[in-house]
Amino acid sequence: MKALVYTGPKQVKVKEMKVPEKKKGMIRLEVQYCGVCGSDIGIYMGTHPRAKAPLILGHEFLGIAAEDGKNIKKGDRVVPYPLLSCGTCLACRTGNQHVCNTLGLLGIDMDGGMCETVYVDEDVLFRVPDEVSDEVAAVIEPLAVLVHGLHMSGFQTLDRAVVAGAGPIGMLCGILLKYAGASKIWISDVMEKRLEIAEKLGLTPVDPAKQDLEQLVKEETNGEGCDAFFECSGAASVAKQMTDVTRVRGKICMVSVHKQPHEVNLRDLNFKEQTIVGTRVYTKEEFAQAATLTKDLEAELRQIVTHVVPLTESEKVFDMIADPECGTIKVVVDCRS
Repeated sequence: MKALVYTGPKQVKVKEMKVPEKKKGMIRLEVQYCGVCGSDIGIYMGTHPRAKAPLILGHEFLGIAAEDGKNIKKGDRVVPYPLLSCGTCLACRTGNQHVCNTLGLLGIDMDGGMCETVYVDEDVLFRVPDEVSDEVAAVIEPLAVLVHGLHMSGFQTLDRAVVAGAGPIGMLCGILLKYAGASKIWISDVMEKRLEIAEKLGLTPVDPAKQDLEQLVKEETNGEGCDAFFECSGAASVAKQMTDVTRVRGKICMVSVHKQPHEVNLRDLNFKEQTIVGTRVYTKEEFAQAATLTKDLEAELRQIVTHVVPLTESEKVFDMIADPECGTIKVVVDCRS
């Protein structure tokens, strides 16, 4: 079978690989589409602390069941919950397997789904609603990240929210906030093409290189600031500014994972009695909720899938994502071709 394989820092290659052996409880899937995640970029750059070459990339994939299981039937369109938990640490024993002490993922700690065929445990498979296109189904996994983020953030209907970063995660955050009833959503990014799509989605675009985010937000909130701030950029400048933009007793949700320590105004955190919460991936229930939500969000999610690349040409996806002229938001690999 063909697969996109990480072979070393800044090196990926489409290779012919042996179809993996089936293990007890697994079902064979014919992979249709697989999304490219920020963690895949880290693997490609050689900076991911766990991923080791050679490795088949991809954990955001849609497959068609090629055989019957106990509950899954041949022909079902399914997406896998890709987290790998130990089951014995404190987090796992208390129902928080998604923050397992040794948490792993398909496509990072073992071969993933950016290939033609995979075997996956049946008990982690979720059916995709019939109304949802194959390309949009490949966005279910990152959408689950935001379902978890909203649950953790304390967001309430009619809150005014700021989303920092209009990449795939930031854009999904804006879409979900709108669906959840935010009364106003500002989204900041320096890439014009991303902001144009954000505006079409009903979000208020802000280019921090040309506009003062804090000033804009406070002008529309009687000088108070936003109710909820979602950090989806990973940028040092945003970490420093987020407490300024957020109101007294406002909520700050860290969705992006900062790769190194950044300055945060902890004085604001005290004086304004703000709440800041970290988030990491999602629970199995939230993954199921994301799969169901795609039925209502199909039209919006389709707009952020900006590029579909055949598996045979997938060696170029990381160069595309790095090139601002391409204007990528979500890149999806078509594993059928």
